[in-house]
Amino acid sequence: MDTETDFYSTWLEIDLDAIKNNIQRIQELTQTAVMAVVKANGYGHGLVEVARTAQAAGAIWCGVSRIEEAKTLRQAGITCRIMVLGYTPPKRVPEAVAENISLTVYTPELATAYALEAEHYGFRLHVHAKFDTGMGRLGFFPDEGVAFAKWLHEHPGLELEGIFTHFAKADEPDSDETDKQIDRFEILIQELAAAGIRPPWIHACNSAGAINYPRARYDMVRAGIAIYGLNPSEQSPLPEGFLPALALKARLISIKDYPAGHGISYGHIYHTKKQERIGVVPIGYADGFRRHPGNYALIHGKKVPILGKVCMDQSMLALDDVPEARIGDEVILIGSQNGNQITMDDLAADWGTCNYEVVTNLATRVPRIYPGSKEAQGNENE
Repeated sequence: MDTETDFYSTWLEIDLDAIKNNIQRIQELTQTAVMAVVKANGYGHGLVEVARTAQAAGAIWCGVSRIEEAKTLRQAGITCRIMVLGYTPPKRVPEAVAENISLTVYTPELATAYALEAEHYGFRLHVHAKFDTGMGRLGFFPDEGVAFAKWLHEHPGLELEGIFTHFAKADEPDSDETDKQIDRFEILIQELAAAGIRPPWIHACNSAGAINYPRARYDMVRAGIAIYGLNPSEQSPLPEGFLPALALKARLISIKDYPAGHGISYGHIYHTKKQERIGVVPIGYADGFRRHPGNYALIHGKKVPILGKVCMDQSMLALDDVPEARIGDEVILIGSQNGNQITMDDLAADWGTCNYEVVTNLATRVPRIYPGSKEAQGNENE
């Protein structure tokens, strides 16, 4: 009997039930509202599918980086609150208002441009003011907070819906920097309260912050990497009960025996040492699988090295230790097989990067498969 994966040579299998579980674990852990951060194509897992799952799991907000992502969610029928965490061109304010999308303000110039655009059309735009308590990126400094929040609060074209900050080292719990950031943010909150300003949504925690700093959970936590079952960092692993949601798979499409001394792949950086059995899988750097020495894969549960340079669309596997391998077999690049596994963290460590970069660089040309998922097809109760 055919299965959905029989139609693909390379694919991602994504367990939306795992994502739902992870969101509910965050809710249980923090006892506060959750913003599911679904930017960057749902961290590679699928923007719309993850947002549908998050909404079904009880997430009140979805967070994106760009208004294009927000509009895609609205067009797909996502009804929860949506916030653009990054920059939005002022000319798109009418679209944001029409689609009930909240925007971020982080400079007086940007806020003024939004206000003028909203006033011109008689709109009232929902905004969240971002404060730089130590990240060194976007945001007002806290000592500018009260005057600016007053201006936002009183402006007829703007609705100050929230204030927020972002932690630089929440995934390094041994550092005292996050506590310092929280202290700075707390002072700002107190100063605003003294001025009679208390926005409905105060938020600070990313995934690591939500886990490691209970005092900063406020009205909402912004959970990104954790909802995909991936560790915020080696120093900040997820608690028990979180499940990885993604597996990267391909089919074995060729098996050949090569004589000793034969060059393999571009540049012939690998030569066979004896007669060797070598297979080909249709995955390469155009799929997000890096041209990096030391890559490996699983086939029949056995870990085998990838030989020579990864090509744009294909990679070669050593199969001498897997005599049972046959064309059409499933090969695992990320995931589990017969009790063995290659995790996203394993791959990130081998590539000298973080799991965030690995997962968000998985190419859109790789089909996303959602076995047994209703959310992938849409939720009839929405």
